[in-house]
Amino acid sequence: MKLFTARPQGSAGNPVAASLCEAWLRSFYLRQSRAAHRAAATGLALLGLLSLGADWKTAEPGWQYEFPRDHHAHRDFKTEWWYFTGNVFDDDGRRFGYELTFFRQGIRPRGEREPNFSRFIVEDLKFAHFALTNVSKQRFRFEQKTSRGAFGEAGFNDGKRLAWIDNWTLAFNGDDAFDLAAANQEGAIHLHLRAAKAPVVHGENGVSVKANASGHASHYYSIPRLQTTGEFSVDGKSHSFRGESWFDHEWATGQLAENQVGWDWICLQWEDGTELMLYQMRLKNGEPDSSSSGTWVARNGVATHLRHSDFRMTPIAFWKSKANGAQYPVGWRVTLPGQQTDFVVRAALEDQELALGPITYWEGAVDASGTKEGQAIKGRGYLELTGYAGQLRELNR
Repeated sequence: MKLFTARPQGSAGNPVAASLCEAWLRSFYLRQSRAAHRAAATGLALLGLLSLGADWKTAEPGWQYEFPRDHHAHRDFKTEWWYFTGNVFDDDGRRFGYELTFFRQGIRPRGEREPNFSRFIVEDLKFAHFALTNVSKQRFRFEQKTSRGAFGEAGFNDGKRLAWIDNWTLAFNGDDAFDLAAANQEGAIHLHLRAAKAPVVHGENGVSVKANASGHASHYYSIPRLQTTGEFSVDGKSHSFRGESWFDHEWATGQLAENQVGWDWICLQWEDGTELMLYQMRLKNGEPDSSSSGTWVARNGVATHLRHSDFRMTPIAFWKSKANGAQYPVGWRVTLPGQQTDFVVRAALEDQELALGPITYWEGAVDASGTKEGQAIKGRGYLELTGYAGQLRELNR
């Protein structure tokens, strides 16, 4: 779940993702040279005017999910993201974690778009985050790409390609299979993912609620387990590997509620074949929002919706960022009485912070262990933490 609108989420992840894009857009223009700044500021003002009073759809109960249709972009909604994370191992048993997320932030609603507009008229802002965790060497690298897509270098819904920016791509190959490609300072990945389970819809009646106030909801589903194979190039060497991935897809129009500052999101794949997703929206007073929820997925794929009263997340370990002094809760104790489950989540590497200016968050590979119905359980997954390096004010606009 990337809750960067009304991610996770953090898609965790990763809730809703709208104004993350707006926050990035503002920071992007602020980084331009003085000569370009006036033009950039003018462009930002124009984009703002285009969005005022825009006729965007909102997430409402009753959405009928259809696949593969809903793997594609939903351009009637302002914000959308495709979020992949995974834990994979090379032939020597060395472990790597990865995150690759593509974002779409609508600038001009569909009703205001005309086929004869200039390619330089921005209708969607495209950007993506890619991070690699080298667990064995305790290294973490991340990168961001952004584009208008004026010349086809970025976009959505082009044949098999669901989303792409330059050489970062997400393709759907039918039969519940996806291909991913991306590269950063740590290395490059080419992944083939095949769904081991059917998509799971989160929330109730087709919507995932993020706040008690109306309008703060998203359409949100996951493929909670995908068998993953591929190639990873690192330190000038190519390694084949295999493991498991998680896929979140979420779309909405809306933002964080005024009294919310961030969220904590977890996805876990247990060795017994079950999966778990939890998100906890945090209020300004530090307490979890009662709209927080989750989903437990049984081995046979049957999903159980978890309300806030069905689970408890308690931080037990913290890591302090050297970049900004933020204290991130990178260890958690989680209890789910209804599932007779109690476990601890710990980071595979403490420093997995993506410091991207105003969009700074922690997202990384984790391990989990505990008991379920009195039996030991173990698993791996990803944790997303937002709002700890400062309130995400852009999300409250």
